[in-house]
Amino acid sequence: MTEQHETPSGVSGRALQKDIPQATVARLATYLRVLAMLADDGVAIVSSEELAVAAGVNSAKLRKDLSFLGPNGVRGVGYDVAKLRTRIEDVLGLSQGHRVVLVGAGNLGRALVGYGGFRRRGFTVVGMFDSHPEVIGRSVAGLVVRDVADLVLAVEALKPTIAVLTVPDDAAQDVCDLLVASGLQSILSFAPCELTAPETVEVRRVDLAVELQMLSFETARNAPSLPEVAHAVSSSRITHRAPAHTAAGHPALKHSTTSHSATEPSSKGSVVTP
Repeated sequence: MTEQHETPSGVSGRALQKDIPQATVARLATYLRVLAMLADDGVAIVSSEELAVAAGVNSAKLRKDLSFLGPNGVRGVGYDVAKLRTRIEDVLGLSQGHRVVLVGAGNLGRALVGYGGFRRRGFTVVGMFDSHPEVIGRSVAGLVVRDVADLVLAVEALKPTIAVLTVPDDAAQDVCDLLVASGLQSILSFAPCELTAPETVEVRRVDLAVELQMLSFETARNAPSLPEVAHAVSSSRITHRAPAHTAAGHPALKHSTTSHSATEPSSKGSVVTP
C-alpha cells in the first residue's frame, strides 16, 4: 500500500501520457470516478485495497496503473484522495476542462446535452447543431440549436476541444469533414459507420448496437441448454413425488452434466442509428 506523493518537478501529465497503455487510461478514468465519489462523501484517505474493490480491479493491477503517475512512496498510510484525483485529472488532460460541441439534436443528442454528469467531470457543452428546420432554433438544456451550416464559423468562436456526433449514418462523414475543416482534433461519434479523418484527428466510435450484441452473446453463452432445463424440471418433479427413503437412489436424481458450448451469433443484426 502506498501514499500519493507530489510529482517531481518537471514531470507533467503530458510528459507521462505517452508511456501509459490504453487499457490503463480506461482504468484511470474509473479510478477518477471512484475518487470523485469518495471526495463527495468526505473521505480523505483511501487504501489501495479499498480503491481497487470500488473500481472492480485487483490491488496489484491498481498499484501498477498508478505507478505510471510517478512516485507513490510511504507504505501503510494510503492514497490522499484529493491529490490522487488531481493527479489523474492532470494526466487525463482534464485539469483545464473541455468545451464540447454536439452535432445532432435528436433523442440521443438531447439526452446527452441534458446529462449533468458531464459538467461535473469537466466537460461543458457549449454548442448544439442540427440541419433539420423544425429543430433549429429550439432550446435544449439552455442551448439554442444552431444550423449545422454555421458550424465552421461557430467552432471558431466557441473554441471547443471535443465534438460529439449523434447524427444518422449517412450524414456522419460530412459532419466529420466539417469538424476537421474547422480545426477540431477530437471527435466522439455515435454513428455506426467508420469515419475517415487525418491521422492527427482522434476519432472514437460508440456503437450501441454492437454493445447490445455483445450482451446478447453473453446471455446466450450463460443460458442453460434445453437438455439441462428438461433434466432440472424432470428431477424436480420426481423429487417431489418420490418417498424420502428411496429418492436419493433413484436413477433420475443422479447428477449428470451435459456439455455444451456457446458460439457467437452468426447474424450481425441491424444497426440502429441515433
